[in-house]
Amino acid sequence: MNTGSENLKVAGLEVDVVFKDIKNMHISVYPPVGRVRVAAPRRTTEETIRLAIVQRFSWIKRQRQQLLNAERQSARQMVSGETHYVWGQRYLLDVSKSSGAYGVETKGNTLWLITPGGTDAAGRLAALDRWYRRELKAVVPVLLQKWQPILGVQAEKVVVRRMKTKWGTCVTSSRTIWLNPELAKKDPRCLEYIVVHELTHLRERGHGDRFVSLMDQVLPDWRARRDELNDAPLGHEEWDHDLA
Repeated sequence: MNTGSENLKVAGLEVDVVFKDIKNMHISVYPPVGRVRVAAPRRTTEETIRLAIVQRFSWIKRQRQQLLNAERQSARQMVSGETHYVWGQRYLLDVSKSSGAYGVETKGNTLWLITPGGTDAAGRLAALDRWYRRELKAVVPVLLQKWQPILGVQAEKVVVRRMKTKWGTCVTSSRTIWLNPELAKKDPRCLEYIVVHELTHLRERGHGDRFVSLMDQVLPDWRARRDELNDAPLGHEEWDHDLA
């Protein structure tokens, strides 16, 4: 039985392989340079992994090119004049206002970040991150109210949590959906796609034909939304997300 991880070179590609207690193999391509990672069941042979990479080689090349073409934000210093995104819209940060309490608001093309005097860059970033989380939590109930009856499912809990490899995930055993707070920076259409995607997993756990058929039925343009999400400006932090 395979344990741990290893590195393979397949058709000129460097591939990281991680063996896990899972049933199916998953291939992902990560920013910023298009690192290829395979999560494979522990009993998977090297030959099987190589064959899977070769079969999906065209898809991998497309994802890597997509990353190369993607706009990436520069590192955040949390000073006035920086560009930040809120629900897909570009804003210029202004940190010139101070107060005894934290506050964030958008007005025109300005994102006002109000903090107590003496707050450093890390404190400003943390305050903005908390605001993004609140923004996300505020709109999710509306999406659940819309889509749960359509799909005939009920999520027991929604958790907003930063994840290194996914925009969202579904824990079917507890009927819990996790959403990445980075989604508050993207177009609302992208968040809706992720919510529908994860709710659909409450009916179909995998990504097989039945899952795709359901997505096609309830959200016919889901592929366009997925591509829109993956084409959106990447955050300044080099956190990974699954482009599959």
